[in-house]
Amino acid sequence: MANNTAEPRFARLREIPPAVWALGFVSLLMDTSSEIIHALLPVYLVQVLGASMVTVGFIEGIAEATASIMKVFSGAVSDWLGKRKLLAVIGYGLAALTKPIFPLAPSVGWLVAARFVDRIGKGIRGAPRDALIADVTPAHLRGASFGLRQSLDTAGGFIGPALAVGLMWLTVNNFRTVFWIAVIPAFLCVALLVLAIDEPERPAGLRKVKSPLSAAELKRLGLAYWFVVGIAVVFSLARFSEAFLILRAQAVGLPVTLVPLVLVLMNLVYSFAAYPAGALSDRVNRITLLSIGFGFLVAADLVLAFTNGLAGVAAGVALWGLHMGFTQGLLATLVADTAPPELRGTAYGMFNLLSGLSLLVASVLAGELWEHVGPQSTFLAGAVFTALAFSGLAMARRIAPNVGDGGKFE
Repeated sequence: MANNTAEPRFARLREIPPAVWALGFVSLLMDTSSEIIHALLPVYLVQVLGASMVTVGFIEGIAEATASIMKVFSGAVSDWLGKRKLLAVIGYGLAALTKPIFPLAPSVGWLVAARFVDRIGKGIRGAPRDALIADVTPAHLRGASFGLRQSLDTAGGFIGPALAVGLMWLTVNNFRTVFWIAVIPAFLCVALLVLAIDEPERPAGLRKVKSPLSAAELKRLGLAYWFVVGIAVVFSLARFSEAFLILRAQAVGLPVTLVPLVLVLMNLVYSFAAYPAGALSDRVNRITLLSIGFGFLVAADLVLAFTNGLAGVAAGVALWGLHMGFTQGLLATLVADTAPPELRGTAYGMFNLLSGLSLLVASVLAGELWEHVGPQSTFLAGAVFTALAFSGLAMARRIAPNVGDGGKFE
């Protein structure tokens, strides 16, 4: 019986296009590099460079908002060109070139600049990469394909912090040496992207887009797409930077050398949840699964708000990973479901711009609440915003009942 159940899952994995697998491993390598640095950066900022909690929130928020702003332009350019890979190479290449800034930075200002430029690279590559996945994937495999890429990307999210823990131990907490080692997988990532991925030809009958960001083209994206974006914007107010998970663990007594284990646990759960959630969404309504993901975030926020021990923080972090697995790939899949094929780059760009600006607000607000009220208020605010996003899902089901039913809007 177990073998019969497992076989369709493996068959579905074999059906996923090779380009999606390659893009997944590209993401894994870059995320490994980034997360080695990201796992240590909040503590490095606060303990070594003397930054405040508000500064941490601002840096994390502005970094992600920068990436989101760039995505709207790179996505639109990819629709105008009808090409995705070139922009992905530029984006990953820029991120790789900026990695050496982290070990060389003598002050908070330099680290802000490094994060800023690194996120510009992320912004350039993000929308074209996701649009490329949507372009090469059949509608009935979209959830599985986006889930696989997210799962591989997130594998880098626990491999990186795990390496950070081991390297911090080997180097006796030498932050800069560990940051130098993080440069290696970033350059391997760019080599894989250049050599292993061939972009498909643009379909002959696909409408050419001259002004992707014009009001007329944005209107073509349709009501269902804008519902997805609206839900994501409210939801982003709830999911502030994971830097606050690290700082919560440190606040209850986790030693600095073991702090990266927070991201190891979160991303381990996230990685293992993302593909099954995506594959399941090809067979059931995606909005239903997204609702489950929102529920996991409320539970995570409540646990992290009221716990006073490491076991409670670990449970909250695991629930946070589950919510990521049940939401991030599904939201990306819903964009592909609802956006016209010729505007997919623009669709991902607008989606990431608006949700990224929301994340900026969320991260700054989280830092302010933590600094002036306390950690509990930060996580309780997250639970409230998640509840608001959940009510948006219910409204979407009433007004646009077919959202979430796969390729309905093709």
